[in-house]
Amino acid sequence: MHIPDGFLDMNIAIVYYILTAIVIGICIYKIKKDGIDEKRVPIAGLVAAGIFAAQMLNWPIPGGTSAHFVGGAVAAIILGPFLGCIAMTSVVTIQALVFADGGITTLGTNLFSMAIVDVFVAYYIYKVLSKTNTKIAAFIAGWFGITLGAINTGIATGLSSTFRYSITTTVPIMGIWHGVLGIIEGLITVAIISYIEKKRSDILYSSNKSKTVVRGGKK
Repeated sequence: MHIPDGFLDMNIAIVYYILTAIVIGICIYKIKKDGIDEKRVPIAGLVAAGIFAAQMLNWPIPGGTSAHFVGGAVAAIILGPFLGCIAMTSVVTIQALVFADGGITTLGTNLFSMAIVDVFVAYYIYKVLSKTNTKIAAFIAGWFGITLGAINTGIATGLSSTFRYSITTTVPIMGIWHGVLGIIEGLITVAIISYIEKKRSDILYSSNKSKTVVRGGKK
């Protein structure tokens, strides 16, 4: 889902940059307003590092795009939607700036797909379904997050005149292929979250959101 430079019309790229900047700004505001437990900072770094490594493994799919593990659901469930979004933003941005995995002009779009759509969709699905079964919730969150993020990528590329394929090709290709690959994403999400529930359930966002937070270095 890392769209390279030259695949998007500039007007579309700019719109996504604006939308992404607004959402990231809201996330930063919420984190500062609500405060953050200082113990969560290294956890966010570890989650980002793990997702960064996993995302570097890409394989091509028909329609001129590629697929890979995204990890938005993992970030959302462990870190929550706002910190999860920031963690995913750092991952996708570093990949673009340092490893050229995704373009600079398309960074706003890539962030919107992987750091916003994937994270927030996954978080709220998990929040609702985890009341019944956390494993099923994690699987569905992982599946829906990556699939809808991929569909957004398909919409952006398909609407661009500079891209070879139209939206009638890109959306089905991205949606169907990532719908299938989303099964793997969902299973990996279940495996990670289940392990954490057994070993360190205290680091999950649902276990921390009601605890005392640190603001300005004071409890």
